[in-house]
Parts: sequence; C-alpha cells; structure tokens
Amino acid sequence: MIIAGCALAYWERARAAAERAEALGRDACSAAGVQWLDQTVHAAGLRIQRNDDGKLGFERTFRFEYSYDGSDRHVGRLVLRSGRLVSFSGPVRAANVVQLH
Repeated sequence: MIIAGCALAYWERARAAAERAEALGRDACSAAGVQWLDQTVHAAGLRIQRNDDGKLGFERTFRFEYSYDGSDRHVGRLVLRSGRLVSFSGPVRAANVVQLH
C-alpha cells in the first residue's frame, strides 16, 4: 500500500505540473498573439534538482507548439521546479517577428 500511495502522489503532482504548464503555455501564446497548437503540453524531461530551500524535488520540462500564421509550427519549452516556472522559451509578439522568404 505504501508503494501504491507513493505512485498516486507522484501521479497527482505530475498531473498538477502538466496543468500548470498548460496554463502558462496558453497564456504566453495569448499574450504574444499567436495560435497555441494541439491545446496541450508534452512532458519532455524529468530530473531531480535542489529547490531554492535546498530540498530535493522534481524539475519537469514540457514542450508545446505554436504558430504565428497557421501555416508554420514552432516549439516552445518551459521548465517547472516544484510548480514554479524557472525557464521559458517560446513565442514573442507576432509584430516583432521577421519572416524571411
């Protein structure tokens, strides 16, 4: 039962982190005026890191995709450590993007 309890706690925290990452990705795309593709994030990595207080915790990396004009596709990435955003790479305001053809 202890193992099942630990597995359930891990799953709940992973799901909460994914929901937080979805909200952050969606908000970033909205703020940049780009289209958030697939309406979801994908787990891309998991590692053990020390938090700011020195305790061990999980650092989860997620990726998401977005489009400036509907015909292109770009990958964004965000990293959460204990539910807190520590790294982000993704869309910028569409007006600042230079299209080279």
